[in-house]
Amino acid sequence: MTNLKLLLNQINPFSSRHETTDHHDEEEFKLPNMTSLVIMISMNLLLQVSFFIVVSSSNKYGEYLGGNATFSGIIIGIPTAFAGLSLIPLTKYDKGMYKMPLHVSCCFAILGHVAYALAFRANFLYLILIGRCLNGVAFSMFMYCKRYCTDPRIVGIRRRTTLASWLVIGQGMGMSFGPFLGGVLYEVGFSNSIFNGYTSPGWIMAVIYAGFWVLVTKYFEDIPQPPTIMELQLARDSNPPIVSLEVKGEDTEASPDYPSASTTRPASPIDESFRAQLSLITRSQWGVIACMCWFAMLCFFILGSWEANLPVFGAAAENFHWSPFAAGNFIALGGITCFPFLLFNLLAARRTQDRKILAFGTIIGLAGLIIFLSILRTGKVNYGSLFACWWTVALGFNLATTVTLSLLSKQLPPEWNGRTSMAIQYSNYTGRVTGAIWGGSGVSVGMLNFVGLEIAMVGIGAILFTTLWRDLKTKTG
Repeated sequence: MTNLKLLLNQINPFSSRHETTDHHDEEEFKLPNMTSLVIMISMNLLLQVSFFIVVSSSNKYGEYLGGNATFSGIIIGIPTAFAGLSLIPLTKYDKGMYKMPLHVSCCFAILGHVAYALAFRANFLYLILIGRCLNGVAFSMFMYCKRYCTDPRIVGIRRRTTLASWLVIGQGMGMSFGPFLGGVLYEVGFSNSIFNGYTSPGWIMAVIYAGFWVLVTKYFEDIPQPPTIMELQLARDSNPPIVSLEVKGEDTEASPDYPSASTTRPASPIDESFRAQLSLITRSQWGVIACMCWFAMLCFFILGSWEANLPVFGAAAENFHWSPFAAGNFIALGGITCFPFLLFNLLAARRTQDRKILAFGTIIGLAGLIIFLSILRTGKVNYGSLFACWWTVALGFNLATTVTLSLLSKQLPPEWNGRTSMAIQYSNYTGRVTGAIWGGSGVSVGMLNFVGLEIAMVGIGAILFTTLWRDLKTKTG
């Protein structure tokens, strides 16, 4: 019906522009099916909880089975490496849709959590890694959650940062609830070789995913599937080619406007369109792409390193000697106190430019890193000062992650959404896995070196976005 209105407006020279303007506004503010949107946002929350629930106890679990602190970092970070690898076949067969990746994610999340839990009974250290690698396949869904919230087929340009803010809220909730739940389950203990403080997070999450999988199967509605190549071919065949009768020479015969079987097959229209769009991307736009990928990697590198480092640093520090329960509570407290500000960001995103959110979050996070460096140098590390640093780091870099994909989706052609989603997600994964390993090794390499590297990386990002400040301007919302 909407397409018919647009067609009538083009044909009728006396029609007003009001309907066209209304349609344009409607397109900019459109949203997907609400039930499906809630399922995608909920899936993002579950994946965040899955990622963080092992943070508080993975160090002790690994040590019990013969690992060390660095191995704990690998346990936390390795899933993202496998998530990146699994995206290669998934994006090849997903057909631009979302239901198939949802089913794959639920299946591998259940398998991964069960394997993680069985490592204790089997007394096999590397079964923990196997379980986390299977979880990694499930974590490939992170990319699809981001892509869904910026998909131009279902989400208007003025809704994308708002929906991305919902994903960041889920990120903050997972960062809070995951370590807290893992710490509580460790503290309760459950003296059982199957269900105990180490294994209970795996069993509980497996049951939750099984129930959620049922809801996905019953209620999730995928977006309308684009026409297949066969359907496009049938449509073409239903409109016979125009026969050219132009005489170019004595031997010229009437021939249709398509090439004969003996000629070389032309390039796909999709390939030609991509090459044409690629040639239109300016240097400044390439700079914006590089800047957003850097910040996507940087934010998750710093968040992942702190989440992996705090249990190790807290256990090693003479004035702390944290248990997994205490470490989980500390991490969760930082996330919970950030939550009201992330909720405010959801409201502010509708009226604030993406570049300003990026700058504001980066400045807050950098302040936390500099304060942490100063208290390490002066030896004034206590619960209050460390919490202030963790809170500012968690708040700042969570805020900054809001805009990395939404900003690109507003500047680049709609057809690029899949490619930009992949680029941002691979940057996230790179930051996650390297950050977790760096965090696990923080005490070994020295805490001053640990935070110094992060400040240097933020400095590179600051140079990028100050240089490209004008080019980062986009529509709000």
